[in-house]
Amino acid sequence: MAKFYDIDDIIADEEVVSVVFEKAACGVGIDPSSETDSVEVGSKVELPFWLAHELQLRQAVSMNVPTCFNQKTRLEIQADSACVDLRSRCPFFYEFGCKIAPLVGVRTIGTLLLSAFKSRYKEVLTKAHTAAFPAASKHLTILTKEETNLYEAAQSSMTAFKRWRMGGPRFQRASVLGHNSYLTGNQLNSDCSDVPLIKALQRGVRVIELDIWPNSTRDDVLVLHGRTLTTPVKLIKCLQSIKEYAFVKSPYPVIITLEDHLTRDLQDKVAKMLTQTFGEMLYYPQGECLAEFPSPESLKYRIAISTKPPKIYLESENSKDKGSSFNGEREISEESASGKETPTFNAEPEEEKNNSDPDDEDINGCVHKSAQEGAPEYKRLITIHAGKPKGSLKDALQVVVDEVRRLSLSEQALEKAASNHGTDVVRFTQKNILRVYPKGTRVTSSNYKPHIGWMHGAQMVAFNMQGHGKLLWLMQGMFRTNGECGYVKKPDFLMQRGPHNEVFNPKRTFIVKKTLKVKIYIGDGWHLDFSRTHFDSFSPPDFYTKIRIVGVPTDAAKKKTRIIDDDWAPSWDEEFEFPLTVPDLAVLRIEVREYNRSQKDDFGGQTCLPISEIKPGIRAIPLYDRNGEKLKSVKLLMQFQFV
Repeated sequence: MAKFYDIDDIIADEEVVSVVFEKAACGVGIDPSSETDSVEVGSKVELPFWLAHELQLRQAVSMNVPTCFNQKTRLEIQADSACVDLRSRCPFFYEFGCKIAPLVGVRTIGTLLLSAFKSRYKEVLTKAHTAAFPAASKHLTILTKEETNLYEAAQSSMTAFKRWRMGGPRFQRASVLGHNSYLTGNQLNSDCSDVPLIKALQRGVRVIELDIWPNSTRDDVLVLHGRTLTTPVKLIKCLQSIKEYAFVKSPYPVIITLEDHLTRDLQDKVAKMLTQTFGEMLYYPQGECLAEFPSPESLKYRIAISTKPPKIYLESENSKDKGSSFNGEREISEESASGKETPTFNAEPEEEKNNSDPDDEDINGCVHKSAQEGAPEYKRLITIHAGKPKGSLKDALQVVVDEVRRLSLSEQALEKAASNHGTDVVRFTQKNILRVYPKGTRVTSSNYKPHIGWMHGAQMVAFNMQGHGKLLWLMQGMFRTNGECGYVKKPDFLMQRGPHNEVFNPKRTFIVKKTLKVKIYIGDGWHLDFSRTHFDSFSPPDFYTKIRIVGVPTDAAKKKTRIIDDDWAPSWDEEFEFPLTVPDLAVLRIEVREYNRSQKDDFGGQTCLPISEIKPGIRAIPLYDRNGEKLKSVKLLMQFQFV
């Protein structure tokens, strides 16, 4: 790939710096007014940075700290950073600072750059997002080149967000989904409670899953993980908490997926609970069938229900032991405590059919049969219908005109579907909803790789939110985008079709579309968020940074910086390149570790950044702890470029 010069970088190198000559120089002619063409040792001269840098590399001069980074500027930034005119001091304040910091031997320049950027960028974003801000033009006159780029990018992103909010089909959105959201811990013997539901909603989770069962006297409804030792919680308590916390993080719709194991009488009771608890917040279609799912914008502050119609549950109970070549929707035994593998599709030729009852014919999507079958009021409240399709996996992925439905696959079933019918999965998700859930053997509430689902257009990739780890970090990073509203628009290519009805094929080998250049300058803030002995009892920490691209297989890559010994504010100043073939599906995962010679390296913070959300330029990147909570002070100063 051709390399191009950056005009801003060239202009930044023209900034004038003061140097002191350490060696005499003859025939240089620096000062035209001088009678001689030589420079004596100790002479103080102003030179462009590019020349001063070359001379310093030859140990001919030593640089002084530029005036734009002196004590006066630091005090002004500390007093009121948003009002400081950095452009008049140096239009390339941050770029120039990153170049000069390692050369003048003043470590506080790095801290100044980080603190200035952190405090000023919030003001820049606030003004950019306020369309009617009257003093915007005046404010722009004090911004550096990098801050001006950030301001323009923020305005552009707000415009795009407003266009997105105007609507668009529901199935073009991916939503953040909690699996067994009511569990406080593992899948076998932890407590069921409304507290995990509250925490999930406070973090922006938009899809809540509840397993509902009758109590011992069969006169009330409980939420619990069936056939395990988990302690139950009453359904009404969970519904009341959902109502109270549903929209504290985001105004966009909450979907409650129910896996019910109830009699008709208790289904009627659940219907009353739903209508009485949520009132006008509860959304359900007025007609019998949805031809298209509503947009998130049209369902703001609404709650919708997704489950199988009652009749299908009865047939599932009666026919679960009969054997089938297809098992798309989760049955009772799928995630039991037995530790057995989750039932998945039998990857046989598509002609093979299952041997379920004749009444299973055409039970797909939102097709309604007689209102006498099951509880009619309960059935009426279902917005997103999940069915038990008849036939092979390929049959289940058929797209039906004027009918939409939800199909659920275990992570194993999705892997088989992606392997054998990848383009059919993509085509299915262009109109319908695909939900993916963890296999039943994940009893410790661990998680699976979400990118397989995202690459094939799955809208609901269910995660154990009570778990932790790198896979959950990816999900958290993905859904921090879009204002953390809980919905992310799928890339356009997952919704497009070619002239011959062809769709995106994740198995194809693609050409490199762009290359991401990542430069890590410095890190700071650990001394404020961690105790002095947290990493090492006797010396400062030895930090290094791991960078990884997670996406389609051809884009996967990982790099690592060198270890900086004994330093609470490490300065790496290293650059890495990542060629990307499908950047819209790629996530940049950053993790800081502290090197430990005798034990496992200590954790120092992490973050995950979707490539589609990264804006070129210098950025202060906040890091998060293992649980996904933002660390108060720890940040990395980084630069991003796309070439």
